[in-house]
Amino acid sequence: MKFSFSLLLLPLALLFSAVIASDPDPLQDICVADLTSTVKVNRFVCKDAAKANALDFFSNILAKPGSTNNTFGSLVTGANVEKIHGLNTLGVSLSCIDYAPGGINPPHMHPRATEMVFVLEGELFVGFITTSNKLISKKIQKGEVFVFPKGLVHFQKNIGYAAASVIAAFNSQLPGTQSIATTLFAATPSVPENVLVQAFQVSTKEVEKIKARLAPKKH
Repeated sequence: MKFSFSLLLLPLALLFSAVIASDPDPLQDICVADLTSTVKVNRFVCKDAAKANALDFFSNILAKPGSTNNTFGSLVTGANVEKIHGLNTLGVSLSCIDYAPGGINPPHMHPRATEMVFVLEGELFVGFITTSNKLISKKIQKGEVFVFPKGLVHFQKNIGYAAASVIAAFNSQLPGTQSIATTLFAATPSVPENVLVQAFQVSTKEVEKIKARLAPKKH
């Protein structure tokens, strides 16, 4: 009896873990985020629903292309709960990604969301790497979509001769982004150099060069 009961509980446990793996469903119509609240929870505190208005659910942040004049030749503009407070508890968000010719959105991952990109303009080479180190990649162009599974390292590169752009959709109000290079080489405090030297099989001098290139610009 104990053995069969354990077998019964296993799928239930797996189902429960899958359910809680993404943003929770709302328990009220709206929960506009109050980013000024000093109370910290695993999402944002709701402001008084009676004070909600259309601006809580609106933004023109994606209306204009961003500047791609930077190291990677790309810019990600996010429309998440930090910018559109009405997204709180709704489990969705968008980004617009602009690429200069040859620009790249370097390898990164989103710990809290699956991503789907829709190409507005241009031609891109995109891909993600599975946990068994298999690269799944494709060239995509205007009107086409591609999906990056939650938590897997992925990238996009503009392979055309003109600027490119995509709209990215996420199943999280705040997907989070960890850029692999920046996370490892520009962390604060720094990841010890001997760790990076051994992990990447490069010299200390090479590690120092990479850190210098990725260090935040001082204004």
